[in-house]
Amino acid sequence: MTALSTAVVQLATDVQLPTGDGPFPAVLLRTPYDRTRHGAEARGWARHGFAAVVQDVRGRFSSPGKWHPYAHETADGAATVRWIRRQPWSDGRLVAAGASYAAHCALVLALDAPGDARPDAVIAAVPALGPAETARETSGVERLLSRAGWWAAHGDRRDSDESALDRALAEDPGLLEHLPLTALPERLGRALPSWAGLWRGADRGHLVGRTAHAGPPLLTVGGHHDHFTDDTVALWRAWGGPSARLLLGPWGHQLTSAPGPDAGPAHRLNLGELYVRWARRALTGDLAPGLHGALALGDADLWLPAHAEGEPRAHRARPLHGSAFTADPARPVRSDDLTVPTDGPPDRCLLVTPPSPRPLDLVGPVSVRLRATAHTPSADWVARLVALPPDGTAERLAVGTVRRTEPSGRKTQFTIGLGRLARRLRAGTRLRLEIAGHHFPAHARNPHTGEDPMTAAQLLASRREVDPDGVVLDLPVLASRPAPTDPAEEILR
Repeated sequence: MTALSTAVVQLATDVQLPTGDGPFPAVLLRTPYDRTRHGAEARGWARHGFAAVVQDVRGRFSSPGKWHPYAHETADGAATVRWIRRQPWSDGRLVAAGASYAAHCALVLALDAPGDARPDAVIAAVPALGPAETARETSGVERLLSRAGWWAAHGDRRDSDESALDRALAEDPGLLEHLPLTALPERLGRALPSWAGLWRGADRGHLVGRTAHAGPPLLTVGGHHDHFTDDTVALWRAWGGPSARLLLGPWGHQLTSAPGPDAGPAHRLNLGELYVRWARRALTGDLAPGLHGALALGDADLWLPAHAEGEPRAHRARPLHGSAFTADPARPVRSDDLTVPTDGPPDRCLLVTPPSPRPLDLVGPVSVRLRATAHTPSADWVARLVALPPDGTAERLAVGTVRRTEPSGRKTQFTIGLGRLARRLRAGTRLRLEIAGHHFPAHARNPHTGEDPMTAAQLLASRREVDPDGVVLDLPVLASRPAPTDPAEEILR
């Protein structure tokens, strides 16, 4: 271990060198999740001729200092890059790499560090672009469960406790129902001073807005079932470097180790091998300019070029019940349960499409247009799309939410974006569309008073009406069977 000195602290750093004579190109990975967990990854880079440098960020694990998420990563990373380039084993070329928060560390080096401290290439997997992007949807709605889990596990502490929130929920299943939500640390029984501050910044897009001036090539990797899929695609589209590559698979936040139900044998990639091959080409300038990449088509066991996108087609759904319903925070629609209650007053509007007469390949953004009324001045509208294949199972396909503020009782038209799909639906599949007022605990409950959901102390029920004739589901349907591609060829071209 090396104690790398920055302007204020000495950061714990491990270096894994290849065998043989140097100098070598380097790969830098800066992480808050314990550098010792990346030993196998570092050895893999070294076996392929790269000097691997893995570092605990300031205030985490063996690095001293105070842990302030997203605060010091440009300066500390720049100091590390300069140190690497001064070492006799370094040939000066450097790839900044990382996943999740570590991807943020890599990206800010490319965008914000002085010229002599910028990497020559960037690998950003499932990038957590910034605090506002991780805390809120693009519509501003708060991502409660994932942020509570992350802060309970990693916030304001030197080490990590991955199961902290699970244990707290086992002791108090209603933990996230207590108000105000900013008082969650008290119920967890430990200090989390940064928790309240997380919710004060609502502006997204600062990092993506700077990428037009990016200098190095980019490889960004994500999963269709990841929290940050839209941000991953936005990063790729906006990147101004000489080339940008996108790889999107049917995976969750842990990528190939977290395959979704639509993953097939063709989607089992060796990401480490692909990263090495791309890094070599990026450092030698052998990548073709422009935006390229590959995305997996779930339930079809094939890959498509990243630019593939279906034509938006309007689909009508037959209303089943709940054109008038009550969004009651005391019994919110659950994000972790696809069961639709059949007793009591409706808690959502439920619609269903006819069975598809043929397989459908859906590739691209999904949205719902509707005419609806809320009898409260503030209202969240959630659209959840569920696949109902002929075998009688149910699977969530996409979810979107939007926050509306307008006079109580006014009928209005608006659109809810549900993110992107890359999925083949077999013939006979119906789609269930749910329009609701909550998606809890994935998202905080809107108090319906106009107050901030994170600081509100009172929640009110909200009467809703949906015009069934005004609900249109826009699906991106490929006009013909797609021609498959090789993801490695697309990434390495």
